[in-house]
Amino acid sequence: MSSTMATRLSDLFGNNRLMAGLLANLLSSICIVFINKWIYVHYGFPNMTMTLIHFVVTWLGLYICQKMDIFSPKSLRPSKIILLALSFCGFVVFTNLSLQSNTIGTYQLAKTMTTPVIIAIQTMYYRKTFSTKIKLTLVPITLGVILNSYYDVRFNLLGMIFATLGVFVTSLYQVWVGAKQHELQVNSMQLLYYQAPMSSAFLLVLVPFFEPLSGEGGIFGPWSFQALVMVLLSGVIAFLVNLSIYWIIGNTSPVTYNMFGHFKFCITLLGGYVLFQDPLSLNQGLGILCTLTGILAYTHFKLAEQEEGKSKLAQRP
Repeated sequence: MSSTMATRLSDLFGNNRLMAGLLANLLSSICIVFINKWIYVHYGFPNMTMTLIHFVVTWLGLYICQKMDIFSPKSLRPSKIILLALSFCGFVVFTNLSLQSNTIGTYQLAKTMTTPVIIAIQTMYYRKTFSTKIKLTLVPITLGVILNSYYDVRFNLLGMIFATLGVFVTSLYQVWVGAKQHELQVNSMQLLYYQAPMSSAFLLVLVPFFEPLSGEGGIFGPWSFQALVMVLLSGVIAFLVNLSIYWIIGNTSPVTYNMFGHFKFCITLLGGYVLFQDPLSLNQGLGILCTLTGILAYTHFKLAEQEEGKSKLAQRP
């Protein structure tokens, strides 16, 4: 680990306010995975309906935040964010379907493929260049995901299709969010404030075509009070994840958030094996280690390149 990364970590842990924000993000990010998986395993709540509830709760949470002057909404033309709202629906629905269909280990590792796909999209369509070192870190990330999937005893084809679609749509969404924030001169909360209700409207139209409305497994079906409380709780936690991500990036940097993400990645994997008794073979363990090594190397080189770029700018007359 470089001295720059070590210094940044020591600064983080020395700041109580930052530590509180990081802890809130850690708990909410891990809880949302486990609670959603619990709801799918024990209640079988419909996926798209739960995503719709999450979007509505997120919009209500953001409405309260803007009333409390946490951020100021900015007027945006709907036509400017319609594709973003559609991709937001796709990425959350497919990611949740991946969680529903796969073990937590396979779900988590599949998500790491977002980095290689984003780099591919930015290279092909945005003519962005990446150093050889950065490109080489994608080899262990990809190899680890393949190893884990190949030796996953609970492997299922449908789950991998959902995971693949989730990675592709998530990557598009993340690239478009960055581009839209720059184009419209808005921050992530201002963008999400308009995007969440639009995404909710899209799902409201789509849900009746894909999921039953009444009877067993329908939104107006005979759900227990406990199931409904868990679904609402997952919606509140999903909002807290979004809010804490915005706060951490706003008070530190995207790199710091990603570094912290590696820690969450490990804890979520461990929790999946403990809470849901997901089987883990030696070869899967090697795959996880391989992917984690690639992620850490990617963050290390990316941080080093950013620091080098800052020092060059500072040296200019």
